[in-house]
Amino acid sequence: MIRHQVLGNTPFSRGRALKLLIDAGKVTYAGNRKLKIYGTFNCSSGKRMKADNRVFFTNEQEAISCGYRPCGHCMRKAYQKWKALN
Repeated sequence: MIRHQVLGNTPFSRGRALKLLIDAGKVTYAGNRKLKIYGTFNCSSGKRMKADNRVFFTNEQEAISCGYRPCGHCMRKAYQKWKALN
């Protein structure tokens, strides 16, 4: 898990570092640290969260192992499966 705030000192440097990580395939999912929810990068709910709460995961298994649940908007099938088990 990578916190957004540790990627750089300015919004530009954080954005640039994040793009490099995405292009290299080192992060594939984003999450909300306070709500413990993860989802895709193009989720409208995820785009609205504060940068302080934003974290990134290498894969879905990493997010699940950290105790995060799937987003109900962008990952509807995974969320419904998670909800049925909980």
